[in-house]
Amino acid sequence: MKKGEIYEGIIEKVDFPNKGRVVIDGKTVIVKNGIPGQKVRFLINKKRGDRLEGRLLEVLEKSPMEKRGPVCSIFPDCGGCMYQTMEYGEQLKMKAEQVKNMLDKAIADAGQVDDDGNPDYVFEGIKGSPMEFAYRNKMEFSFGDEYKDGPLALGLHKKGSTYDVLNAFDCKLVHEDMTKILRCVGGYFRSRGVSFYKKMQHVGYLRHLLLRRANTTGEILVNLVTTSQEEHDLEMLKEELLSLPLEGEIVGFLHIINDSLSDMVQSDETRVLYGKDYFYEEILGLKFKVTPFSFFQPNSYGAEVLYNTAREYIGDTKDMTVFDLYSGTGTISQILSPVAKKVIGVEIVEEAVQAAKENAELNGISNCRFIAGDVLKVIDEIEEMPDFIVLDPPRDGIHPKALPKIVGYGVDKMVYISCKPSSLARDLDLFLREGYRVERICCVDQFCQTVHVETVTLLVRKP
Repeated sequence: MKKGEIYEGIIEKVDFPNKGRVVIDGKTVIVKNGIPGQKVRFLINKKRGDRLEGRLLEVLEKSPMEKRGPVCSIFPDCGGCMYQTMEYGEQLKMKAEQVKNMLDKAIADAGQVDDDGNPDYVFEGIKGSPMEFAYRNKMEFSFGDEYKDGPLALGLHKKGSTYDVLNAFDCKLVHEDMTKILRCVGGYFRSRGVSFYKKMQHVGYLRHLLLRRANTTGEILVNLVTTSQEEHDLEMLKEELLSLPLEGEIVGFLHIINDSLSDMVQSDETRVLYGKDYFYEEILGLKFKVTPFSFFQPNSYGAEVLYNTAREYIGDTKDMTVFDLYSGTGTISQILSPVAKKVIGVEIVEEAVQAAKENAELNGISNCRFIAGDVLKVIDEIEEMPDFIVLDPPRDGIHPKALPKIVGYGVDKMVYISCKPSSLARDLDLFLREGYRVERICCVDQFCQTVHVETVTLLVRKP
């Protein structure tokens, strides 16, 4: 096989994350963005020794697992919901199998096996999201065009492209309120011929539409992100937005100025054009203040399942000092606070730490302390010693230099919440080699239709 050659074959299985396996003449090619059982045409685009990767060109035949039609008009061009033609139960089954296969190997390789050489732990399957569709409480839409010099589009990036934008007028991951707002904003600027920001030339006005909607209250923040290169009166847009027939309510309309060369949504200046710049969301009876850039689980319904699972794994923490490392906005810390002596949260993002402090005060919680800083450095400075540790790191997992320090505390139990099973598999190797064993693992699906999944792991120190 050579780069540039085109082949056809059947995707035999899909490994996490999104790695389809196609066997041609005894050689395995990794082809992303497919479903087991699909017959596909692909182009060899990477070859490193015996490792081959192919770029999907076309699905020639559907998989037997695809038992329903697409639910939106831009599938499969939009790369967000690769599994939407699979019934939800089949998605869950596949994700659970992917995670189990990966972690089985990691745990067995680290030596935690039974007398028959099989990985020796309890895998408790996967818990689904209470809502399969319309579950996202946050969505970032981009302005652009579907093709070069085409009409203004507002929606999601085309799969594999950082430039082409597809109009997401019927995205099923968000509530209908968000769709109505997107249509209103897109139509408003399209009818007026307003320019969008071109990333290569660094010219233009419109950049992003960031929407947040509280699942429990229906309160909505509309955040229009533009450059400062042009000035437009947004009063008429505000009036159009406020007159929309929504199930929820727009409580804030913000104009965010971002002149950064990066495509990341951020603020150089924020102008509140209507209402306020926050709302409150509730999870497990606790209130959390959410601002445009707050880190908050994007699926509030799924987050309750995740945190209930974590709370069950954590168990009794009465009279214990708990370290919540990578604590974000302090959700887990505050859930544990009623049944712990003290909770200390460490988080590198200062805005998240400030939000955690405000949320704790809002909920009348006084036994949580939140520290802004890198876990790697902060744990050397904390005088208290933990009785229990909760780990909820970002996608890349725990810093390799922080792992020995965490293990060095010697706590009897830890719970590791992972949003990327491959990072978890890597980190488990050190935990298991340093005297811990994996007791239980459970997956929680917060991202229906997509390739992503969360994993909760209970680690217990060997006697």
